[in-house]
Amino acid sequence: MTGWLGSWELMVGLRYLRARRREAFVSLIALIAGLGVAIGVMTLCIVMSVMTGFEEDLRERILGFNPQIVVLSHTGALLDAAEVEKTVRDTPGVLRAARFIYGQAMVSSTGAVSGAVVRGVEPQRLDDVVEVRRRLLPGSHDTLGSPMPVEVMIDGDIETVEVPQVLLGFELAKSLGVKVGDWVNVMSPMGSATAIGLTPRVKRFAVGGLFDSGMYDYDSTILYMSLADAQRFFQLEEGVTGIEVRLSDLYAARQIADDIEGRIGYPYYARDWMEVNRNLFMAFRLEKFIQFIVLLLIVLVAAFNIAATLIMVVMERRKDIAILKSMGASSAAVGRIFILKGALIGVTGTLLGILGGVGGALLLKRYQFIELPKDVFYVNTVPVRLEPENFLLVAGASILICILATIYPARQAARLAPVEVIRYE
Repeated sequence: MTGWLGSWELMVGLRYLRARRREAFVSLIALIAGLGVAIGVMTLCIVMSVMTGFEEDLRERILGFNPQIVVLSHTGALLDAAEVEKTVRDTPGVLRAARFIYGQAMVSSTGAVSGAVVRGVEPQRLDDVVEVRRRLLPGSHDTLGSPMPVEVMIDGDIETVEVPQVLLGFELAKSLGVKVGDWVNVMSPMGSATAIGLTPRVKRFAVGGLFDSGMYDYDSTILYMSLADAQRFFQLEEGVTGIEVRLSDLYAARQIADDIEGRIGYPYYARDWMEVNRNLFMAFRLEKFIQFIVLLLIVLVAAFNIAATLIMVVMERRKDIAILKSMGASSAAVGRIFILKGALIGVTGTLLGILGGVGGALLLKRYQFIELPKDVFYVNTVPVRLEPENFLLVAGASILICILATIYPARQAARLAPVEVIRYE
């Protein structure tokens, strides 16, 4: 009789859930409260799954075109890149490492000009660290750095010349009005010194391929160039901007970055993807947390209905409570009856909500019946990812709120004095 799940207390609580004719209204409120909990939990589960899906999809897209760790130098370009690359590649947890060049330039065609970010990479290792080939559009090819014949006008005559190939983002190519096989001029903001002063460095390249990452910021700015062409264009000789790294464990990036820094020493340093994109993912997690709190209010409203139901039951069952106490039931045991009754409503509603949430998320993931405009979002359909931790968090929060809502009615029932009830009843 003293245990929280004592048989007689649970039996009485279950009996109070079954309505007699004159108490049907109270049971109806209990049913509504349980359905409120189920709806709130189901909504929370679906929203958390969608938010997790958006976060995961965004992470994959960002890391598809960005290294997980970059190794740079405080002094500028890396002149001993081969030695640094070997040290980085030998670090535990590192899958692949490759040299890269990063710079800004202006890109022009016959009718348009646009700013661009030039990324110089080794063509044969294009997919070692970042995933570019699988993002190439149909009809594009990846002969990065290889010469391609293009027709240009020189002194009024159309001539065919061979120039190195580059890869352009789909949006950048569209803004320039070029396609595969056309040529573009790339101009460096760092001019070359001549007798008449600084003159812009301009070099012509052929558009060898187009890629579509699904991220407008990348597709409208990035231009891939072979490492050798980038070294000549930026006049780095054998130097590079840094080393980009792919890891075996994505979430061990900070630890591996620290290990790399310890191995290569000053003036080199390593930045991991979580540090570089910290503000973006912090904003995403904050939005996810706020939505969790706001939607949890649905469960809170249902919990108030549970409290109201129990208060009415206490008022209806004053005689029963007085009789139980007269027969020897303790105040704690009487309180447990109503806590168990409220918990049963909350747990049942939570379980139904979890099942509904999982089912709704699976349907949304399988059939993708909600389409998103591509010009507003970076995906066509709502991404969904089911994480057990999210469902456990929602279930735990829901059950806790429902149990807390039972405390006041249970205390009121436990404090009833049998003598006072019998006197006035």
